[in-house]
Amino acid sequence: MRYMMIVLLEFYPSWLALPREERRKHAGSLQEIIQKYEEHIKVRFFDAEALPGKEYTDFAVCEMNDMKQYHYMWEEIRDSIPYTKGYMKIKDVIMGIENAFQSYESEILKMDR
Repeated sequence: MRYMMIVLLEFYPSWLALPREERRKHAGSLQEIIQKYEEHIKVRFFDAEALPGKEYTDFAVCEMNDMKQYHYMWEEIRDSIPYTKGYMKIKDVIMGIENAFQSYESEILKMDR
C-alpha cells in the first residue's frame, strides 16, 4: 500500500529571529536526515505562511510504502535542534492510503479490478 502524509508544521518567530545563515545550517541538518530515508520516503516541503494557513506556516508531503521508515525519519527530526530548541512543531498530520478501496475489494472481497 502507498501512504501519503501531509504534515502541517509551525515554525515559530524564534526561528525567524535566527540569522539566515544559522537557519540554513539547521535546515541542512534536517535535509541530511531526510536524505537518509530517500530510498523509502519521498518528501516535499511547501511554505504556506503567506497563504491562508490557520494553524501552520509550512507543510511537508511524504509518500511511502513503509510506515516504519516514515516513523523513524520523524523520530530523528524530533531529536534535531530545530525541534528540540522549540523553533518548530508538528501541528497535525493528514493521512491517506492511495486507492485503499481497490485493495479492499481485491484482497478481501475477491473482486476483479
